[in-house]
Amino acid sequence: MGKTCTELFAGVNCTIIGNADEEVGGIAYRSDRVQPGDAFFCIVGLTTDGHSFAQDAINRGAKVLVVERKVYLADATDVTEVVVTDTRKAMAAAAANFYDHPSRDFSLVGITGTNGKTTTTYLVEHIAREAGKRTGVIGTVGVRIGDEQEKSARTTPESPDLQATFARMRDARCDVVAMEVSSHALDLERTWGTQFAVTAFSNLTQDHLDYHHTFEAYFEAKARLFSKDYPARRVICIDDKWGKELLRRCSSAEDSIITTGFDPAAQIHPVKVRYTPTLTEVELEVRGSRVNLRYPLVGRFNVENVMCAFGIALQLGISTDTIVDALKDAPQIPGRLERVSAPCDGGVAVFVDYAHTPDALEKALGSIKELARGRTICVFGCGGDRDASKRSIMGKVALSADFAVVTSDNPRHEDPLAIIDDIVAGMGPAGERYAVEPDRRAAIALALAYARPDDVVLIAGKGHEDYQLVGDEVLSFDDRVVAAEELKRAFGGLLDEEAK
Repeated sequence: MGKTCTELFAGVNCTIIGNADEEVGGIAYRSDRVQPGDAFFCIVGLTTDGHSFAQDAINRGAKVLVVERKVYLADATDVTEVVVTDTRKAMAAAAANFYDHPSRDFSLVGITGTNGKTTTTYLVEHIAREAGKRTGVIGTVGVRIGDEQEKSARTTPESPDLQATFARMRDARCDVVAMEVSSHALDLERTWGTQFAVTAFSNLTQDHLDYHHTFEAYFEAKARLFSKDYPARRVICIDDKWGKELLRRCSSAEDSIITTGFDPAAQIHPVKVRYTPTLTEVELEVRGSRVNLRYPLVGRFNVENVMCAFGIALQLGISTDTIVDALKDAPQIPGRLERVSAPCDGGVAVFVDYAHTPDALEKALGSIKELARGRTICVFGCGGDRDASKRSIMGKVALSADFAVVTSDNPRHEDPLAIIDDIVAGMGPAGERYAVEPDRRAAIALALAYARPDDVVLIAGKGHEDYQLVGDEVLSFDDRVVAAEELKRAFGGLLDEEAK
């Protein structure tokens, strides 16, 4: 499959210097991955400028260079140059052209917000499957096409990788695809040229301010998914001021909107909720009608996710009865308040959750408090090379547990002890309220040693991740596996005694 430069850049404002009929065999944005016949896009990044790698791309066989300024290279005489204003945006448009706009061939759902994206995509996929649709998912946990699961390096892949994935989903005859759309992806034009059937907003809380710098810039990045750049039917949670602002904008644009939230003004909102350690029962008002739900997910924030998925399914044309029936068997979302199973747990319930922002941690702790008959214990840390301003806030939030253990969480290239110092700055002196244990396995063991029957332990921050990032090393570490091992170590003797 190939495209001429004319075909590849159809609809892109550009100047082609050289052979407009040059056939392009692929799209590359890293020079070390260029294949002979590729078009190489010189991306101006945050730390490097792709124009500096143009010669390397040519040496590897690139026949087309896409640039923001003409490059003068001794070996570029047979290379076609395409000059554009923004190589990122041009790459996204070209990728959509290269793969013949695959997102037009299925109903694509884009979900953005700080928390809840992963769970909501899984719920939408499950509901669509129960409605008889072929499905796909793209997000933090990875990519799934039908029943085939694979890992992904980013929540929302770079545009050529994203369009290639869409093409595979089209070829697999997917009817509905649910995708997490990150603020980075929107700001970096990864989704440009993509057609959405429905876009949904969950919430906005502190995260990624190391990149966006202000809440307002963070919000505007998310809000692009609800602008005229991405026309679609909308689902908006209006429980925070950001959702209300999106509602105002989308209403002014006369978009089709379903609102959700605990706010009684939302078209989908709860009337009654009953939480248990294994399931939730909710009476929802859905656009003027009462609907009773019972599903095997726990916690208040999962009520928010269920309402969002409900609204999306309605916007996809799925009936209320089908949605209700599907949610009865809602799947356990990997690393999202996932209960750790062990042959003997000593009466201690252990949950693993991806909560790595102050709001997400607060909601996760609030949820387990509603489930606990005893005390709540929290194990958590903060990632390195990320927004440091949230660390002391996370520490303060963790004090809502009866006891907290501060530990390491993907320190990357920072000193784990320095990160912990930032966290405990918001917690006051150590003592009865919390302890510090930099080794994550030892921290989990410490929490279990502190726990008594009927207590609930929340291990927060990593969720589905099966690794620990320390410097340049990727170490094997899965909170769910480690917690199960430490439960066995702590309480396995009880099982042995019972067997005698």
